[in-house]
Amino acid sequence: MTQDSRRALDAFVGELHRLRGCAGAPSLNQITSTSATIGQPLARSTVSDKLNAKSLPEWDFVVAFVRACLAHAEHTGHPVPDDLADLARWDTAHWELLSSIDAQRTTDRLTVAAQNEVRRRQASTRHQDPDTGVVPHQLPAPTPHFAGRLEQLAGLTDLITTGTATGIVIAAVSGTAGVGKTTFAVHWAHRVADQFPDGQLYVNLRGFDSVPAQVDPVDALRGFLETLGVPVERIPTGLAAQTGLYRSLLIGRRILVLLDNARDADQVRPLLPGSPGCLVLVTSRQRLTGLVAVEGARPIALDLLSGPEAWDLLSLRLGTRRVAQEPDAVARIVSASAGLPLALAVVAARAQTFPAFPLEHLAEELDNARLDGFAGADPAMDLRFVFSWSCRKLDAGPARLFRLLGLHPGGGFGVHAAASLSGQTLAETQRQLAVLSHANLVSEPSPGRFVMHDLLRAYAAELGEESVDRDAALGRMLDHYLQAVHHADLVLYPHRDAITLPPIAEGVSVPSFGGREQAWAWLSAEHQVLLDGIELAAGGFDTHAWQLAWSMTTYLDRIGAWAEQGRVQEIAVAAGVRLGHRDAQARARRNWAVACLRRKQYPEAGEHLRVALALYDELGDQVGAARTVLNLGILAEQQGEYAEALGFAQGAFERFSVAGLVSGQANALNNIGWYQIQLGDHASALVNCRRALGLQQASGNVYWQAHAWDSVGFAHHHLGEYGEAVRCFGKALELWRESGERYFEATTLTHLGDSLGAVGEVDEARGVWLRAADVLDELGHPDAGGVRGRLHPGWG
Repeated sequence: MTQDSRRALDAFVGELHRLRGCAGAPSLNQITSTSATIGQPLARSTVSDKLNAKSLPEWDFVVAFVRACLAHAEHTGHPVPDDLADLARWDTAHWELLSSIDAQRTTDRLTVAAQNEVRRRQASTRHQDPDTGVVPHQLPAPTPHFAGRLEQLAGLTDLITTGTATGIVIAAVSGTAGVGKTTFAVHWAHRVADQFPDGQLYVNLRGFDSVPAQVDPVDALRGFLETLGVPVERIPTGLAAQTGLYRSLLIGRRILVLLDNARDADQVRPLLPGSPGCLVLVTSRQRLTGLVAVEGARPIALDLLSGPEAWDLLSLRLGTRRVAQEPDAVARIVSASAGLPLALAVVAARAQTFPAFPLEHLAEELDNARLDGFAGADPAMDLRFVFSWSCRKLDAGPARLFRLLGLHPGGGFGVHAAASLSGQTLAETQRQLAVLSHANLVSEPSPGRFVMHDLLRAYAAELGEESVDRDAALGRMLDHYLQAVHHADLVLYPHRDAITLPPIAEGVSVPSFGGREQAWAWLSAEHQVLLDGIELAAGGFDTHAWQLAWSMTTYLDRIGAWAEQGRVQEIAVAAGVRLGHRDAQARARRNWAVACLRRKQYPEAGEHLRVALALYDELGDQVGAARTVLNLGILAEQQGEYAEALGFAQGAFERFSVAGLVSGQANALNNIGWYQIQLGDHASALVNCRRALGLQQASGNVYWQAHAWDSVGFAHHHLGEYGEAVRCFGKALELWRESGERYFEATTLTHLGDSLGAVGEVDEARGVWLRAADVLDELGHPDAGGVRGRLHPGWG
């Protein structure tokens, strides 16, 4: 028999089972005895063979079977619709196509009869017959400790009211290994069980278990049919026949079907009911996109628990008192568990097993051993074991990429970074990331941006420890970030002094930026990754370490991340020392000093600047030395030493002149004018600042034009020319915002408020000062208090 013939036979036999159900589901003994009574005797073995699709049901058998079912229904007082009774009077002409196993006309007729009868029975009285009236309650017991997932629970509950009345509703719950999909599904199913009075069916399909093979839909259906009251000997052997009988039994019923741990959509489809009223809840480590696309399933993605949700879960498991007694240890446990419910459950179980153990002890275990702290005798509670069954199903390419992603510092990555790690093309990397995403080994929270949670990354790193291309992959990844951040930095500030990057290694992929907005967006997305990448580079890639830190300087300074700036420049200094690279050390020292100046850490700033100046003088680098001298002037100014500051600015101008750097001379002139304002020489200041502005406009340096406009405005303010001052400050603000420079935007806003206040625009001045203070607060800068002081009556 061909495969098509087999399917047709199974479908036809399934319809005979539907007919039998409509007639009151007589047993095999009842059918044989009734058939003898009506003069068309059937042997019990024959009926069993035909209903198990072991051979083709001949015409005589079909007629005898239909009439026996009809007679049984009449004898037991079971109402039969007219169209079902008509089947018994059909002649052989209606069965001609059976010879080729084309049973479509028959199955259609039987299906109509079955559906009509079951609907009639449901309208009058439910489940009168003990065989078909079984109400299953197969749900596993819910966990006593459940926290979070409020949005996802509400979304599932909405499906009951919006969908089950008009058709079958399917929800596909997906998430990474250990994220709590089964716990979530069982918890919700118990909450709504009373809304499914005809019962709840459950099967663990073992799609990702450690058993040799997943559950075959045939076996799952057999279990469902037995639970629904079908005797074992009456269950068909073929998948199509089983599905047909299963769907017939669910017609008119309101049942919740929970299909847990599914491997893919094909494993699920035969288990789906075919009529309204039922709700199917599927869980899987895979994103069942086929089920969503074809069957209209509603996708429900489970992510890691948030910090508060993880805290709540530990409180439920360990008691609020024990958790409250050691908040620092709990915070460390929550962090180490990465929001993964299974990891939290493992730690909680250990804490419950040893109630005398301080939680601090458990936190230290996790700090020192990471994945070892989540291991146990029970494989189901061992994270490595649980993760392994997701990875074993991967093909070689995605499996290699997964291992290499363990080298990434974390915090999210783009396709270019992943492609650089693997040394593959973007297209191939995108394909492999799609496989990993489908398996929930990575997630894609925004288009093109991927994340791997920390515990999975630790597991991937363990798998990749023996990879022969580990150092090469790290080098390619750091090349990617260095090239990209350097390019983004020059888009933001094209007038920076150049550094020479190492050659790009083969296999490195670098994004391009169409303008400031794209560069800024990339830097914002990669902010933490770049910081972690600098720490990572310090472990053997020193050139990458100091050049990454240098390339991040503009961005970190403009967003006010001065503590982070100080840390990365500290790493850069150490890397420069190890390399014996004095220029790298000098650059890092000066950038570190600027971060200290912003935070008013004056002794530290002075020390860094003096070391940097000595290094530049040793190198004979007049430009680097001149920039350092300018910074020494700023240090003196911020401590009220204006005459000393003026001297430093004039010295810087001389050094820039020797080097022939016009833009540097303009910077120095602007600082000279600024210090002259502090010393009361406003007329000279205005001349120098205007000269600086002209030079900066000629060079196209937007950042330093903004500085010059602010200085010119400040000089006009002190000359009593407040209207002109307001105009100049407005120009400066436009350029600060174009440059993304928050700190100096606040400085100019403060100056603008002062000029507005001087002409009696008090309300407008207060609004501007408030904006300045808000920006400084956002940056965490101590000057915010001084700006807010202007709001008090009598200021100035």
